[in-house]
This record gives sequence, C-alpha cells and structure tokens, in this order.
Amino acid sequence: MITIVDYGVGNIAALTNMFDYLGVPAATTADPHAIANAERLLLPGVGAFDKAMGELRARSLIDPLNHAVLERRVPVLGICLGMQLLARRSEEGRADGLGWVAADVVRIPQPQGSDLKVPHMGWAEIDVAHPTELFPSANSPSRFYFAHSYHVVCDRPEDTVATIQYGSRLACAVRSGNVHGAQFHPEKSHRFGMTVLKNFSGMTQ
Repeated sequence: MITIVDYGVGNIAALTNMFDYLGVPAATTADPHAIANAERLLLPGVGAFDKAMGELRARSLIDPLNHAVLERRVPVLGICLGMQLLARRSEEGRADGLGWVAADVVRIPQPQGSDLKVPHMGWAEIDVAHPTELFPSANSPSRFYFAHSYHVVCDRPEDTVATIQYGSRLACAVRSGNVHGAQFHPEKSHRFGMTVLKNFSGMTQ
C-alpha cells in the first residue's frame, strides 16, 4: 500500500487515478498515525516551498514523517515540490526543509543571452547517472513532464540519480538511502511516469 500524504498541496487526484489505472493500492491521508505507520510514502507538492512546509507543520505531520522515514526507514518518494522539500532549505523562502537529503534548492540559472525561460515547463529527456529501483537502466531514454523554477543541488554527487540539460546540468532525480525524489510529474508523463510509479510500488524496506 502506498500512502499519499495529503497536506493541501499537490495534484493528488491525478496520482490516485494513475495508481488505480496501474492496479496499485494507494490511499490519501492526512492522519499522522497512518503516515507514521505507512509501508511506502509518496509526498506530492506544487507551489511555494515555505507554504508547503507550513502546511506540513500546521497538520502536525513532520514528526510522523520523520518517524516513518528516518526511524522505520520506509521508502519515500517526493515529486516536484515534494522532492525539493526533501532538502535542507530553498532560496525560494526561509523555512527549513525536511533535511532528509544533504542538498539545497536554488533557482534555475538563466545564462546571459539565452532564450531559455524560467520556469522550465514541458517535456525533457533525462540522463540516468546512477541506476536505482526507480530508474533501473541508464540506457533506455525516458521523457518526463516538468514545471519548476528551482532545482535541487546535492552535496554528494552520488545522490544525484538523474539529470536534465536546461542551460546547465540540473538534478531531476535524487536518492539518499530510502529517500527518493523526482522533480518531474510522473502523473503527467504517460508511460514513462507509469513505469516510475510502478517501480516505486515494488520497493521494499
């Protein structure tokens, strides 16, 4: 069973619809007890970093999340803003992140004279640097849908699982132990997104 954290920030309906399509048991909840005792956690998110962290605190969900992820070490996947919340902090605001990944979140740089736009919105092919359960092959090209103005910068290169080229190399997937993050929207990424969510559903502690 995948427990989707419902804290008022995220495209939860699209995720539950995709899990239904895949035949993967999933449930949304804001109940701290259910989150603390989950088998697998999915942390969605759209919008602003400080707003999202504030909603987690207002719902008393940070301690249950830490218990599940840091003590019980259940697999967790943060997607889009949810991936950024895994880091220590963000240039977008002042709130502390969850700090599960040794990383910070910074604004996407726009090279001088470039016509690249920020936010980065649209499809991009990822390059897998370190195969994981989510991305078991470095050879198969995968295209995902992105919508973000900030990106995660990991302290340790080995925590950057995959990157995209957008002006410069940007991390688009991270992993630190049982903690996984994907900057793209798997629920909007058709068969590639389905594969990632299916792979996540098969993870064990």
